[in-house]
Amino acid sequence: MKDGVIAAGGLVLLGCGKMGSAMLAGWLERGLPADRVWVIDPNPSDWVRATGVHVNAELPAAPAVVLVAVKPQMMGDALPALAAFGGAQTVFVSVAAGTPLRAFEDAFGAITPIVRAMPNTPAAIGRGITAICANDAGQGALGLAETLLSAVGDVVRLDSEAQIDAVTGVSGSGPAYVFHMIETLAAAGVAQGLPDALAMQLAKATVAGAGALAMQAEEDPAQLRVNVTSPNGTTQAALEVLMDETSGFPALMARAVAAATERSRELAGG
Repeated sequence: MKDGVIAAGGLVLLGCGKMGSAMLAGWLERGLPADRVWVIDPNPSDWVRATGVHVNAELPAAPAVVLVAVKPQMMGDALPALAAFGGAQTVFVSVAAGTPLRAFEDAFGAITPIVRAMPNTPAAIGRGITAICANDAGQGALGLAETLLSAVGDVVRLDSEAQIDAVTGVSGSGPAYVFHMIETLAAAGVAQGLPDALAMQLAKATVAGAGALAMQAEEDPAQLRVNVTSPNGTTQAALEVLMDETSGFPALMARAVAAATERSRELAGG
């Protein structure tokens, strides 16, 4: 990893489940020395132990970064154990859903640089997208956080923490919407006479291929849709159903994202 600040001070990873392991693999692949990483996890995997990182060992006195990747319900127990690192020296980066910046400021003090991040599950294969924001003290640490989180995909900076609930509704929860679309697309194929396995293979490849094309094409998705829609053809017949303003994707997706966004606000507030 190019950023020598991280290697010099060391990095503490609190929680090393799927997301933590994906990030750790990315950092090590980019050249972060294993002996400059300390992992705290009650049940570290054999893979984590084999990487050469410090596992549940005594932590450095002033690490450059503490990355918090525990489940939100474990946060209450986790934060007090890190209180000694509060202040201006160590940067805290949290990928824990539903835990606002103010919770970290309450635990570590407002002068502590804190970055809140919302990744999504494709990060596990290096294809995620993570949105980040910071408290006032952490504005200068956004570049450092971006360096770390880019190991598992794209990173975008938010204008304010107020946007993170909507990000949760779109990209944080969004992979589940796509997985459900694959399920229902395959089921619809079966209903039209295809074998189960074939329908699922077609659905997975179609969604994955369309997503890759959308990422790589110069045209926006609306134009890509137009490009493959022949007048009075099969695609148009399907889109007349899917694009119906009351029963199709426009209304359904708006309701789904709104529901996820509102639930994110509730979790952060409660």
